[in-house]
Amino acid sequence: MKRFAVILLICTLILPLGINSAFAANAENKPFDVDTKAAILIDSGTGTLLYGKNIHEKLPPASVTKVMTLYLVLEAVDSGKIKLNDTVQVSEHASSMGGSQIYLAPGEEMNVQDMIKAVTVSSANDASVALAEHIAGSEQLFVEKMNEKAHEFGLKDTNFVNATGLPGDNHYTSVYDIAVISKRLLNDHPSILKYSSIWMDTVRNGKFGLANTNKLIRTYGADGLKTGSTDEAKFCLSATKKTGDTRLVAVIFGAPNSKTRFNETAKLLDYGFANFETYNLYKKNEKIGNITVDKGNVDSYDAKAPEDISILIKKGERDNITKSAQLIKKIKAPVKRGYVIGKIVVKDKDRVIKKIPIKLDKQISEASTLDMIKRIYKSWLRF
Repeated sequence: MKRFAVILLICTLILPLGINSAFAANAENKPFDVDTKAAILIDSGTGTLLYGKNIHEKLPPASVTKVMTLYLVLEAVDSGKIKLNDTVQVSEHASSMGGSQIYLAPGEEMNVQDMIKAVTVSSANDASVALAEHIAGSEQLFVEKMNEKAHEFGLKDTNFVNATGLPGDNHYTSVYDIAVISKRLLNDHPSILKYSSIWMDTVRNGKFGLANTNKLIRTYGADGLKTGSTDEAKFCLSATKKTGDTRLVAVIFGAPNSKTRFNETAKLLDYGFANFETYNLYKKNEKIGNITVDKGNVDSYDAKAPEDISILIKKGERDNITKSAQLIKKIKAPVKRGYVIGKIVVKDKDRVIKKIPIKLDKQISEASTLDMIKRIYKSWLRF
């Protein structure tokens, strides 16, 4: 376990898109087993991999597919392409979906928000396809966007053929890839939690009830994300829970039954919360130092943390962590926005575990003649 903890600190995710692949093999030396075909546990904030079993095995994901469907839907909402109060008209194709559904009729209309709710809470296949068609024009074109997004995220184990997760030839992914998509969904579009944390609700003006298929919402304090099950896929789940400042994501594929699915997921999350914690180092825009500006329209520049900076550590090892801001002393104007002026270095004892570049968040122009006159005048006033 000591070696496990050291590797964990070294391999905290810095890249924003995925999970550190160098640590994936070490996670196979797992401290316990789970009764599933594949499983993974990650920290959502840093992407640190905490547990892995067959993490790159390509398997049918059933309705856990919908984490990507929901990513694209909320991306369209947050970008302004569609609005939550937009009306979606249901096609014959969307209405014909089997499996979990809210029994949308051809020609029926429902707003985007209620359809998102139906997809997230009740795993409605008909609402998934209706949203896909509303965004892309057809389910096929939407699926192309799903695969394009998977490629953008750097995923190697995924190929989608539909927006629902219903059985389909060549429709597969891995727990690793679903963990990445889930992490991105939570971090890029946190409004998903408004829907995924619902236990019971209604659509159609209160006439049709919804009950969350994720029992961990009620029994364990989880607040997302997506269940799935088919005869081929067995029982699958992407789950998330936050305790204190730490949010974890657990994904399992191929549990033999629903009870095992929830029990094994809770076991993974329990393990993560019992052994690891988030250590917050800097808040976004927190001042970390000051540098002198030579011949600029300002005399100095306050260097700030570019983002919220945190690491995941093993509980009890916080005293081993140190942080420092290493900044250049002086810059000469003009200097463009984005110019690197230093870095934040985080160490575990003497071992560097994270480096974050510090850049100018604005352009610094060369001082004008008027600026120089004002500066000289101010210096005279001091005497």
